[in-house]
Amino acid sequence: MKPVVLSLLFWLCLPLPAAAQARAVNRCTTAQGQTVFTDRSCEALGATARMPTRAASVGNTGIYRAGCARRLSELTGQIRDAVSTGDVNRLSSIYLWRDVSNATANGIIGRLESVVQRPLLDIAPVYPQRAEEMPTAAADGSPAASDSLAMAPATSATRPRPVGLRLEQTLANSATPAQTVFGLRRQYGCFWITL
Repeated sequence: MKPVVLSLLFWLCLPLPAAAQARAVNRCTTAQGQTVFTDRSCEALGATARMPTRAASVGNTGIYRAGCARRLSELTGQIRDAVSTGDVNRLSSIYLWRDVSNATANGIIGRLESVVQRPLLDIAPVYPQRAEEMPTAAADGSPAASDSLAMAPATSATRPRPVGLRLEQTLANSATPAQTVFGLRRQYGCFWITL
């Protein structure tokens, strides 16, 4: 009986084959500006990471935040920190909870939980649709509800402001791409996310 147990313990202690081990997918930018997705390090390809690691900011770490995100770059940094630590509470702290019922809040927390469990590749802004891309009106004259991010087009003299943030992720332990789009709201002088 002992030889069988020892043999079983021996086989359990061996490392898994490389194909069975989970690999992280890195998004890299080459010197020519091309985006490359790879399971190797960006440096091995002579490229740079699309999302470099972010140093923790003073006064904005731990359980208490020093303030709300007044710039979009601060908001994206807070999203990156929440996803990299897998902390749904941190992500929910930048969500705009105004006028949300208890039942709806439970569903939102579930969706935020799934976001922080997936590896993050990139955060990209979502801009309003241009006039030629705007959804057409329905037969009764009401606007089509095909895209909740559609807004009036910006004039050519002004740069359009983002209306959302798109998180590019992969499903856990695979290279299958996944996207989440957060709406952006500015309230109380701060940026907030919505679903």
